[in-house]
Amino acid sequence: MTHSNVRGEAAPSGATSGISGSGGPGAGGPSGPPRRGRRRVLRWVSSVLAFLILGTAGAGYLYYRYMNGSIKTDALNLGDSRLGKSKPNAFGQTPLNILLIGSDARNDKENQALGGAKETFDGPPLADVQMLLHLSADRTNMSVVSMPRDTLIKMPKCTDTDGKVYQASTRLVQTNESLSRGGPGCTVAAWQELTGIPIDHFMLIDFKGVVKMADAIGGVPVCVQQNVYSRNSEGHGSGLKLPKGQNVIQGEQALQWLRTRYGFEDGTDIGRTHAQHMYMNSMAREFRKNAKLTNPVKLNSLAQAAIHAMVVDPSLNKIDRLFDLSMELKKVPTGRITMTTMPWVYSTREEGRVEPKPVEAEELFKMVRDDVPLDGKGKPEPAKSAAAPAPSQPAAAPADPPGKIPVLVRNASGGKDAEENKVKGRSTEVTALLTAKGFTQAKADNQVAGEDTTVIRYAGQDQAADAQAVATALGLPAGSVQRSTDVNGITLFVGKDWRTGDTPTAAPPALNKAPDSARPFNGDDDKECMAIQPGFTW
Repeated sequence: MTHSNVRGEAAPSGATSGISGSGGPGAGGPSGPPRRGRRRVLRWVSSVLAFLILGTAGAGYLYYRYMNGSIKTDALNLGDSRLGKSKPNAFGQTPLNILLIGSDARNDKENQALGGAKETFDGPPLADVQMLLHLSADRTNMSVVSMPRDTLIKMPKCTDTDGKVYQASTRLVQTNESLSRGGPGCTVAAWQELTGIPIDHFMLIDFKGVVKMADAIGGVPVCVQQNVYSRNSEGHGSGLKLPKGQNVIQGEQALQWLRTRYGFEDGTDIGRTHAQHMYMNSMAREFRKNAKLTNPVKLNSLAQAAIHAMVVDPSLNKIDRLFDLSMELKKVPTGRITMTTMPWVYSTREEGRVEPKPVEAEELFKMVRDDVPLDGKGKPEPAKSAAAPAPSQPAAAPADPPGKIPVLVRNASGGKDAEENKVKGRSTEVTALLTAKGFTQAKADNQVAGEDTTVIRYAGQDQAADAQAVATALGLPAGSVQRSTDVNGITLFVGKDWRTGDTPTAAPPALNKAPDSARPFNGDDDKECMAIQPGFTW
């Protein structure tokens, strides 16, 4: 993984598109002529702490130039898949998706001094915090989806900036390993492959960055239900020690809070994720308090800490681009920020690990893809005109005639947890149904599979329209069509929801708020206190 400073680096073509005024007409984005260096003061609100993009700093022209030269960048996407941009809404406004990554890299003395097992020093970095921030097209709300670091996923093929190739994994591996496969661009590729959500930017921060940012802001209030000490008899734990009730934490103590799993809730990464959400929401509220944002020394300290703490994608390689992005994010009130955790289940393949929960994880991802607010306060879009396509969206390639579309049909009717309980001969029955509809190249496939919901997976973008044509012919919803590295061509998985008959079971109505299994947490909630794991009190 290599990071470059942007001094002397050419800006990517169209790098600011999707930031300044990215909400499109009516989004209230910044307007007017470009900002120039001769502006006496540049005020900006930046993402700081790799989990939160809300803060304020000010700098004069010379300081502005110095800060510009300090921004570190890395490639946005190291994978083969390119999803393009999010689709605009009926008003031409476009959502924005930013992947926030916390690295456990211990490759310098500062990071090593902050703790961790010595055997991990100078080892490959891991993406121990991964949060997708979705800013709605109309800039009225923000959704954050965390993926627990213990989640098992299929890794996509990644090629780093030096040309080294990391082949796609043939088995499920822990999601935090993505960062060691060439850099944050592989973490972006893994998220896009799993969720189908196009990612516009990433921001990466390491341990020392967390400490510097927490010091610069002056502390963040958090709450625990009991006295807590995160250290067990074997010496494992973050070392966090706090008394019952509300505490203001900063510096190394803030880092301990964000790293704590032993002592919070059930002692797993799920509890740690909840604690991180609590910290983010509290930090957002602190940034909004004017009293803490008027001191010039504090503002400059915050600006400097933010820039030196982060690595960003090349399209954010200038202060004014961070400013434009920040102004978009600042429009969202904390009461419309919703933190969630990807719905999960414990893995049956590897003890202590989790996997995306069937159906509910995809429902959450689909809400983000469709720009549906996770707090349930969304308003229906007006009908779009049928005359013109959405702006800036390339037209999809037309599908081939049914008789020219090869389709493999797999019997997955036993479901994910009971593959042996599948309906005998089901793939042959559905193959006959497809053949009757003109898909004469459909073939039954005997490979073992299990799916709770019928899905159609395809390998390459050139197969997308054909896969959608199969779904339409069978009456399957558009959301049942997924791109995947697990198949070589269009493959229909006949799931547990379609064990009999010629028509799939009707899909449940689309969600209008995050499922309870995502543990939604509102940004205005300042009463939440972390539950403490038995045995970790003092």
